[in-house]
Amino acid sequence: MENNNIAVGLDIGTTKIVAMIGRENEYGKLEILGVGKSKSLGVHRGVVNNITQTIQSIQQAVQGAESDSGDYKITEVVVGIAGQHIRSLQHSDYITRNNADEVINEADIDLLINQVYKLVMLPGEEIIHVLPQEYKVDGQAEIKEPIGMYGGRLEANFHVVVGQVSSIRNIGRCVKSSGLDLANITLEPLASANAVLSQEEKEAGVALIDIGGGTTDLAIFKDGIIRHTAVIPFGGNVITEDIKEGCSIIEKQAELLKIKFGSAWPGENKDNEIVSIPGLRGREPKEITLKNLSKIIHARVVEIVEQAYLEIKNYGHEEQKKKLIAGIVLTGGGSQLNHLKQLVEYITGMDTRIGYPNEHLAGDSDPDMASPLYATAVGLVMNAIENQSKFVVEEEVVESPTETISKAESATEDNTETTNTSAPKPSEPKKERKSIFEKWADKLKDFLDNAE
Repeated sequence: MENNNIAVGLDIGTTKIVAMIGRENEYGKLEILGVGKSKSLGVHRGVVNNITQTIQSIQQAVQGAESDSGDYKITEVVVGIAGQHIRSLQHSDYITRNNADEVINEADIDLLINQVYKLVMLPGEEIIHVLPQEYKVDGQAEIKEPIGMYGGRLEANFHVVVGQVSSIRNIGRCVKSSGLDLANITLEPLASANAVLSQEEKEAGVALIDIGGGTTDLAIFKDGIIRHTAVIPFGGNVITEDIKEGCSIIEKQAELLKIKFGSAWPGENKDNEIVSIPGLRGREPKEITLKNLSKIIHARVVEIVEQAYLEIKNYGHEEQKKKLIAGIVLTGGGSQLNHLKQLVEYITGMDTRIGYPNEHLAGDSDPDMASPLYATAVGLVMNAIENQSKFVVEEEVVESPTETISKAESATEDNTETTNTSAPKPSEPKKERKSIFEKWADKLKDFLDNAE
């Protein structure tokens, strides 16, 4: 199998780990070549707790994907990150350009983004993403695309995503110890958003709620720009836990009950609908009314939805300028719960749909891949393909890689490189920008090497 344009996404979730191999076909759609799935051991609420168990689960998923694809050998992956430790903040920064009579190019924007990466965070925290929102050129506000404009002062608002160094390092260790290279780390709600949201929805204003096993991830877009991200530290597993305790049954049975008979809306079940659960070791079977089951589920789902809605309110969607016209898109395994869409509409008063990643998949894909369960994995593969195309462009320009530089040195080198490239023809910096992404990946690799 040809290795060009093939990319791998690794979704390390609380309930499952998915390795997905894909490539872009000639129509720009994602062709899934292989998928491996394993039960996630050692991950709690999106954070790696037990590294050894997680490594075993990753290896199992990777082997599954490799055998599913035929003969492709996985070497490098893009990994998703989530968890309670993730927080986001807004930040404004600017650069003063030496020559205001030259057009702003990508090198200037890189210089600005790089500057934000050097922000001093709280002890034990590290920046994961710096996402530009609107730009200002010489005081002229609300510019979406400053490239090609003239100006001396380039300013921008950024959405900065921050995570705990220890959690990021643990993910890096797991990937490395599984015999893989870490190409990039991506925030999971951003990956899911890439897979299930259309550009029109992002423009109109939309909130993506990804209900996973251990966490519920939120991403809000407006005017095509990411506006808010949050990770809520509970998901489908707490519903299973509630059923287990409320009905006095074991976890496996509780999970099956939730999937087969669960509903987020108690009014849908009649009082006389009963399901019989086999007893343990010759004990009498238990009888549970579906009405009671959906009441247990309803109570917890309402809590999760209200938490997500609180984040949407904190973003300020009630203001006219921030209104989310496209409403809410639900995805992730938890979104498959019966009547959840209706409950979300009832609580929030916003239009709601279930998000499937089928829009980006090739026509002959396995129908199972279009399930909300795989939204994050599909998004990570798309991210990996995007990174690869950047890397290809970068390969053409940069001869000598700069891997073993300290963080401060590489930062200053970025500065000198980018200021030097701001003067010549505007076609060159486009390639230069890719190198900064790569350098950041190299820095991350060095950082993980030092941590060993």
